[in-house]
Amino acid sequence: MARLALLSTSDKTGIIDLAKSIITEFDYEIISSGGTAKTLKEAGISVTKVSDYTGFPEILGGRVKTLHPRIHGGILARRDLEQHIEDLNANNIRPIDLVVVNLYPFEQTISQPGVTLAEAIEKIDIGGPAMLRASAKNFSHLTVLCNPNQYNSYLEELRKNGGEVSLEFRQKCALAGFKHTATYDQAIATYLQEQETTSEQEKETFLLSGKNIKSLRYGENPHQSATWYQSGIIPSGWAASKILQGKELSYNNLVDLEAARRIITEFSDAPTVAILKHTNPCGIAISETLLEAYEKAFAGDSVSAFGGIVALNKSIDAPTATAMTKTFLECVVAPGCEPEAEEIFQKKSKLRVLISPDLKQSPSETIKVIAGGFLVQAPDDAVESSSDWKVVTEKQPTAEQMEELMFAWKVVKHVKSNAIVVTKNLATAGIGAGQMNRVGAVKIALEQAGEKAIGGVLASDAFFPFDDSVKTAAAAGITAIIQPGGSVRDKDSIAAANELGLVMILTGMRHFLH
Repeated sequence: MARLALLSTSDKTGIIDLAKSIITEFDYEIISSGGTAKTLKEAGISVTKVSDYTGFPEILGGRVKTLHPRIHGGILARRDLEQHIEDLNANNIRPIDLVVVNLYPFEQTISQPGVTLAEAIEKIDIGGPAMLRASAKNFSHLTVLCNPNQYNSYLEELRKNGGEVSLEFRQKCALAGFKHTATYDQAIATYLQEQETTSEQEKETFLLSGKNIKSLRYGENPHQSATWYQSGIIPSGWAASKILQGKELSYNNLVDLEAARRIITEFSDAPTVAILKHTNPCGIAISETLLEAYEKAFAGDSVSAFGGIVALNKSIDAPTATAMTKTFLECVVAPGCEPEAEEIFQKKSKLRVLISPDLKQSPSETIKVIAGGFLVQAPDDAVESSSDWKVVTEKQPTAEQMEELMFAWKVVKHVKSNAIVVTKNLATAGIGAGQMNRVGAVKIALEQAGEKAIGGVLASDAFFPFDDSVKTAAAAGITAIIQPGGSVRDKDSIAAANELGLVMILTGMRHFLH
């Protein structure tokens, strides 16, 4: 008797060629459901509809098609158990040797704008996952394929092994099937969780899965392996960005690019450029043109900019591209790139240039792995307004100082703590990052700023535990300080600012970045 294959796919890619091959080369008979049966018949392929095979019609508008003992008995039967064979014979059930199933496009549906809950629910596949799981469970006796990319490998197995499929191959396909259903269920659970109207600070279960995009050359260091995964089946974020040119992205490139994305999204109006090194900004500036913004950012720390990452909030023009090709950079990312700028970048063929129109797209949670688990938190994306700030000194800020302080406050948020940022004329002049004490960060930022500190402002990501940093800043020429406040010694820092004629603003919000 001919072997039996069940084909029931949402994605019809390659299904006609697979069906023709297994019939003509390996004497398979095919049963199929709904749209798949229609596709095969239109291609002139002999197929038996599932409803004809089971003797039971598709009902409930197609919600029930393959959920039938003749289907699942044929899938789950163990050929090495006499009782199972007797049950098949007694119920006129044929064993199924091949199951080809992929699922309704749930994630594609929910990614469409304006999709309703009712529309999403109708794209939750029931029969497909049931067949996938049953087939994967019984891989010792049949093969399950859930991705068109597996079809050629399956045919090669049959040709290589005289019409048989190795146990190793079947087990590999079973694993793919379980991964497919796990990812599918996670997408549904995540979507339904997002529909909850109540705000849940703590979730009983956090669902996380990813699709392997590519293996990277190595991780942070050459002795560390690394892989890039895409969350969900619809490319988004960096997986959806367009790479215009350059070498392959590395692990460190991607980590730096994400830090660059977080920074540049703080600035949406005037042309802004951020230059980063090892996830810390080494220069950020706002100006009337993109070229001027780049030149000001580069001047903030031209030494550290070498080999850095540049993020721009406007489409790259030719003058800015020309300026960027004058130094060695690892990556450039922007929402667009003019044709003339593309031609200029081609002179630096190894430079990675990425276009990401939606740089503002950000994850809803941030995740860090720890031994035995991981930590999940909301991103630090609170929108702050200067109207919520508190001026605590006798001296009041000017309008220009308020604009400068807002700029400095947005920057310091993205510097590793302990963090101090000195800015002047809407450009960074000095940055003290990742120091073990705040005084050290202040000294580094002021030393880097040099004379630019005179008339500038200083931002601190957390409160000053003592007044020594205020005095050091004033001695360097700083005129205004912005910090969260919250220290038991805030009064000491405020008193020092008053004594030295500084403006001090407390924001009430800390921005640690570890």
